[in-house]
Amino acid sequence: MKNIFEQLADLLKKDERLVSQDGILLKNQTQELARKNDPALLKLLLSDKALKQHFFFEVEKTLIFDKEKFIRFVSNKQFLPDSYTAFKNKIGLTAGDEYVSENKEVVLAWPYKDCVLEGGMTKEDQKRDEIFYNETLAPDDINRLLDAKVFTSFKRIDKKGEHKLDGFNRDEKGTIKDNLIIKGNNLLALASLKKEFAGKVKLIYIDPPYNRDNERNDFLYNDAFKHSTWLVFVRNRLEEAKKLLSKEGVIWISISDNEGHYLKVLCDEVFDRENFVADVIWNSTKSVTNTAVISDAHTHNLLYAKDINWLKKNRTEFRIAANEAKFSNPDNDPRGKWVADPFQVGGIRPNQLYPIKNSKTGEVYKPLPGNSWKNEKSVFDELLKDGRIVFGVSGEAGPQRKRFWTEAKERGEVTTTLWDDLPTTTNATRHLKDLFGEKVFDNPKPEGLIQRIIELSTKEGDLVLDFFAGSGTTASTALKMKRQFITTEQMDYVDNVTIERIKKVIAGEQGGISKSVNWKDGGDFVYMELAAWNEKWVKKIRDVKTGKELAKLCDEMKETAFLSYKVDPKTIDANAKDFADLSIADQKKFLIECLDKNQLYINLSEIEDKEYGVSKEDIKLNKEFYGSKS
Repeated sequence: MKNIFEQLADLLKKDERLVSQDGILLKNQTQELARKNDPALLKLLLSDKALKQHFFFEVEKTLIFDKEKFIRFVSNKQFLPDSYTAFKNKIGLTAGDEYVSENKEVVLAWPYKDCVLEGGMTKEDQKRDEIFYNETLAPDDINRLLDAKVFTSFKRIDKKGEHKLDGFNRDEKGTIKDNLIIKGNNLLALASLKKEFAGKVKLIYIDPPYNRDNERNDFLYNDAFKHSTWLVFVRNRLEEAKKLLSKEGVIWISISDNEGHYLKVLCDEVFDRENFVADVIWNSTKSVTNTAVISDAHTHNLLYAKDINWLKKNRTEFRIAANEAKFSNPDNDPRGKWVADPFQVGGIRPNQLYPIKNSKTGEVYKPLPGNSWKNEKSVFDELLKDGRIVFGVSGEAGPQRKRFWTEAKERGEVTTTLWDDLPTTTNATRHLKDLFGEKVFDNPKPEGLIQRIIELSTKEGDLVLDFFAGSGTTASTALKMKRQFITTEQMDYVDNVTIERIKKVIAGEQGGISKSVNWKDGGDFVYMELAAWNEKWVKKIRDVKTGKELAKLCDEMKETAFLSYKVDPKTIDANAKDFADLSIADQKKFLIECLDKNQLYINLSEIEDKEYGVSKEDIKLNKEFYGSKS
């Protein structure tokens, strides 16, 4: 005879929503449907007499679903036994009589990529054994997590080398004008930049993880919510980044098809749908993958404005340099080379729907349905008289308007949503190999792409932010184009790739961008790090190779690390054998869960707490950075 656990498992498997493709019952999905009082789930439970008696009780002849009892039951180690879950529940990760993950006051906030993921964030070196741990945080923890953090390891780097930082440079309004490279968690770095740079960033460009569902996946997760976790991960950072954008600012996000359309919907919510400007398609690779059904050759670049009304009013500033090669002079116009632009535009304007007669052929043209002519009739007559209206090269087509090179050179030109004239990732990889003498990064973005984005979106001196620094393409291009940059990166290659690349630019490296940019050597930047605390323990846990080393590390953590209030160290000791029976991956997962995530980095409010040992020099520089007078 089957016990109650087996009966429930068999019954739940009748609901295909609760079963994976491998036939495994999905605990998380089951619990989520129970929280929502899902009618189909309740009907299924009521269909079994024993389970009905177990999970329902009667009040005045009305059956009431005991939701909390059901969720605790599904979480029980006897129901779909799991060594890690059983151990975690045993040692006390609970709140009252509820497991923490089922507590109504705990909400999914965001994954801590920054805690344990070493390289997947930038799509580089994918073959390492990396685990992306997801966390749940209560609302108070979330607010605390985003408090400003302490910075450390300050130094200024210029053409002469590295120097002790003696202060920040500020403009006449008091805003820091130094280029910044920040090492550390990008979410917390964004939160820490708000006090100084909120509303001051003209351009944000990011190239986040693409979350591809193949052998080159950017994230390796420990649960079945890879897609939704990725969206939460991105959303948290976009919400903080939006606070930094100026009213005139824009954000560009490079992304592939795998998450591009979901990201569009997410950005519609974060930045408001009306602020969407365009999805620019960049021909990012010329090579063809013969094993593919259709070879992928493009990358999406989603563009949002902080304020679309400002952008529309100032749209003439959003121009790229005109390409002289497109201009010619087939009729020997004394005003010089020209191109013929369409005289028809989208949208119905009643005073711009007049007929136009081709004097050579006698044919009369009207705008196509839903369109209008570009100008009113009086303006058209003036343009025709001035020789600016042509009817095709042969004179036998519809009306077009001349645009002269002399005008285009001065004003620039409107770009389209298709960019197939720029360098590819192959060009960018070759450029980095030329710089470093070896391949140092997979699929970097070319400086030519970033150059166009910066050219469209900013002027000299404007502030450019990239919080997924990677190999440093945005910072490198911004420096060459005389823009101020801030970039963040948590991975260790920031030291031997990102920083070294910017040093090469300062020394006069000329490659990567078009010759139209008059770049000379020079410039400098300030390097600083988020001051780590529990993050140091995360790194230690991540780097350990054996269970013996982890056991020793566990003992050290109990003595000196900041543990979560949910953890009782005595119960860990009492269950040491069970801990030793876990896999190395689960041991690491558990120890990271034990850490207080509010103490990953040192909060600015605690900078003078002697326990953290922040130096007087760092205290002084932090106060200067955050604008404190004391």
